[in-house]
Amino acid sequence: MTAPITARQFHADPSVADWRVIGDGACTFFRTRSFAESTRLVQVISELAGLDRHTPDVDLRRHGVTVRLITSTGDYYGISEHDVRLARQISTAARGLGLSGDLSAVQSLLVIPGARITAEVMPFWRAVLGYEPRGDTPDEDLVDPHARGPAFWFERMAGPRQGGGAIHVAVWVPPEQAEARVAAALAAGGRLVRDEFAPAWWTLADAAGNEADIATTRTRD
Repeated sequence: MTAPITARQFHADPSVADWRVIGDGACTFFRTRSFAESTRLVQVISELAGLDRHTPDVDLRRHGVTVRLITSTGDYYGISEHDVRLARQISTAARGLGLSGDLSAVQSLLVIPGARITAEVMPFWRAVLGYEPRGDTPDEDLVDPHARGPAFWFERMAGPRQGGGAIHVAVWVPPEQAEARVAAALAAGGRLVRDEFAPAWWTLADAAGNEADIATTRTRD
């Protein structure tokens, strides 16, 4: 594995300006005009050198392609210098097709089950989801071994949430998108639960007490 780096170090490189590090890697979205154009972009990405050692996660849709880069080893789950180099290559390949990254479409989801003793509930979720413990935090996180579904992080709770809501999710977005997303949620009837950790995250709740974090990597390095 090449040297691990922080989100701040990744974003400092101007050659990857159309990527953002969110909760589960460096991501971008290339908007396309057709499924065929999306397919052409994936084909070009597949022909880049070095993918046998480090493969991006690619989601192909008729209106665009989402690409995620993350370095995952037995004891590390995050961004490395290799991700910067591959992001640069992918952006160059996309520009060759007349495409550029659209950060307004970048986000990922984290599901947060709560329990007084998280070790008592993690085996259940691992079994029903077919997930596996994340290498660097096996007592806290479960991830999809096929990189398809959202990650699960288990929150230790002393008691029920205010309002009784049982659901808690985190929505990871680029930092420049976060405050608009918070404002939209408040305008839609949500309430602010806490913002003392902003701009790393804001916790909001719906009328039933179910909670959602709008989360970024800002101030986490």
